[in-house]
Amino acid sequence: MTRSKFGVLGGAGVVLALLASACGGSGGDDATDGTIDAGVKDGVNAAMNATSTSAGGSATTVAAAKYPTTMDEWQARWKSERDASVKKIKAGKFGISADGKSVLMSDGYTVDLTKCPSGWNNTEGLSDTEIKIGHTTALSGTLAVYGQIAHGWQYYINEINAGGGIKDTAGKTRKINLIFKDDGYDSARTIPLVDELIDSEKVFMVITLGSPNTMKTYDKLNQRCIPQPLVMTGHPAWGDPINHPWTTGEQLAYNTEAVLWGGFIEKNAAELKKKDGKITVAGLVMNNDFGRAYDGGFKAWLAQSPMKADIEYFTEIIEPSAPTITDAMTTLASKNPEIFIAETAGTSCTQAVTEAAQNGLKEKALYVFQPSVCKANSFMGKDKVGGDGKASDGWWVVGGGTKALEAQSFDADIWAMECRKRLEKNSIDWVKNPAYMSGACRWGWSTEQVFRIASELDGGLTRVNLMVALRNFDLTAPYLLQGAKFNLSGNKDAYLTEASEFGKYDYLKQSFIQQGDLIELSGKSKNCAWNQQTGNCG
Repeated sequence: MTRSKFGVLGGAGVVLALLASACGGSGGDDATDGTIDAGVKDGVNAAMNATSTSAGGSATTVAAAKYPTTMDEWQARWKSERDASVKKIKAGKFGISADGKSVLMSDGYTVDLTKCPSGWNNTEGLSDTEIKIGHTTALSGTLAVYGQIAHGWQYYINEINAGGGIKDTAGKTRKINLIFKDDGYDSARTIPLVDELIDSEKVFMVITLGSPNTMKTYDKLNQRCIPQPLVMTGHPAWGDPINHPWTTGEQLAYNTEAVLWGGFIEKNAAELKKKDGKITVAGLVMNNDFGRAYDGGFKAWLAQSPMKADIEYFTEIIEPSAPTITDAMTTLASKNPEIFIAETAGTSCTQAVTEAAQNGLKEKALYVFQPSVCKANSFMGKDKVGGDGKASDGWWVVGGGTKALEAQSFDADIWAMECRKRLEKNSIDWVKNPAYMSGACRWGWSTEQVFRIASELDGGLTRVNLMVALRNFDLTAPYLLQGAKFNLSGNKDAYLTEASEFGKYDYLKQSFIQQGDLIELSGKSKNCAWNQQTGNCG
């Protein structure tokens, strides 16, 4: 058990700078110094002062341009946005230099290709008819539910292939071949699987699932100049275009989520302090890079909060493979917290719901939070928590800006209908298995769009063109809430998703219901050169 009157990020003394990877970039903004990200904090505070996120908050949506109401309208919008990206890239002359020694990724941001290994191949994993994608995921173990993402992604790919595949300017028409392997969310198993994908399968790119799994492999992939785009984790380390130019994230950063928890506490301070003038926060933290990103982010917020003297933060640590969390939850319940936050994933999210209902924590706490990675009926539904599902009622979440496409509230959403149809064709019950929906709608759509942009660039689809397309990506993601941006801008904006809503679970509707307005923070997150020794942005 860890207790702190107010939190600080670990690591006293000299902060060691990260060594640049073999394919490091240059130019652009500096990284953060490991403290709270001021841009995110200010953005959260401004948004929280303008929206209602208390227990009685109403659900509203950020206004945006006319929203598509048919798939034809969606396709037209994406085509227009892709064309704009291609025009921007060509006008800026972004891409590989004439001598082949560097890549201009965006204005002022370059990547040195002379540091790539001997024999590096810009088109490895491509043939005249195929694009080979490598993917490691958890098909077994306590986080196996996330492995369903790979199956949903595969179903989406099948539709792309059946529709003619990916055509490029070099006259090639290619089908996508997704090769995924089970690491059981064990980073020690991820390493040889990635080696197998890049050395034996010789894939074009690799997408990893999990913070520890990605952390163990992103140095190697960047040193070998192999794209690792759209990784399935929200660790802040993926926002590092200089030292890791070949890696990008896809979802809301966990440290930003932690700042949103802090903003919620400050906004609701009067209610939280009503009992004795103090606020007790209890956190269930997974013992790996994923859990520590949440914990460190919240401690960083707490260290600079004007309320830090009034807040006590208790944590209990659990292992990812732990079969039960009863002892840890019992200890946290004994602290009588005003707020409980699950900083964990997979099976332990559902276990937190059932344990909190049984040990009295849910009844006594004013607010209980799930992490964004457990915002789904895969963890909260009545089939998981038992009985009528009431144990899940009233749980809160910082949802990462994504639509719960399996929910009744999106029955009329054209993209939800499209995703559901794709899964139904494969006999998937998307209500009970929404993780399939995530794979089909998120990674299916995003990989397709970046492939199509890269294929329109000079030379057609290559590893370099893929990353140039991604570093200049700016499209409307149909699986995000209306008004949420999905973009990168070279080394100026390294995070695709920086929007989130607050949600509250309604067990009768079997869904998280949005509370208050969407909070959009696009461009406010500074880059993060992650220092693994100190556990923060160095």
